[in-house]
Amino acid sequence: MRDDISMLLELADYRAAVAGLYAEVTHTSHPEATWETWRQERAALLATHPQSPFSGRPGSTRPEFHPYDPTWRVLGRVIPETDGPPLHVEQADGSAEHFDPIGSVEFVRSEQRHALPLYWLRGYSGGLFLPFADATNGDTTYGSGRYLLDQAKSAFLGFEDGRLVLDFNFAYHPSCVWGDWICPLPHAESRLDVRVEAGERATPA
Repeated sequence: MRDDISMLLELADYRAAVAGLYAEVTHTSHPEATWETWRQERAALLATHPQSPFSGRPGSTRPEFHPYDPTWRVLGRVIPETDGPPLHVEQADGSAEHFDPIGSVEFVRSEQRHALPLYWLRGYSGGLFLPFADATNGDTTYGSGRYLLDQAKSAFLGFEDGRLVLDFNFAYHPSCVWGDWICPLPHAESRLDVRVEAGERATPA
């Protein structure tokens, strides 16, 4: 029991550290500089914290990133809608996490219009959740996709001019890439038919 409590306290500390890191980079007027701060501090946290998905895994390395691309920082317009399919994730202990569709977020990049489903985590903590897949998956990124927003875990960049900040340079791989985790993965509707060469990339073997 004492070990279980120690683990929970470590997890609370890890989540607080992640929340503090995102608080540093939200509502910034210097996106690339704050991304560099986020990238370095996140790598240090993953390398040292006992609750990191890297913890206890020999050979694990620091995460790799594409160079910052300012064209992948866009603002998204949220279109409310609740008819899409939910995401369900069964946990090893028999419990489940449920992510309910609340609409889509539309954005324009390089004169191309895109849309991704937007979810809300059902449960006490709640929060926006935005996973996505793209044409780099299985090549320079994890085959099943990445996360852009996970507000329940503080991965959130706020709003600007009434629109959702979507900076794909902050995209990161789900924890199941690094260990024996069970992660919600993007549905087919969450796939972008372009290469998002921004954010975390696959670590070379």
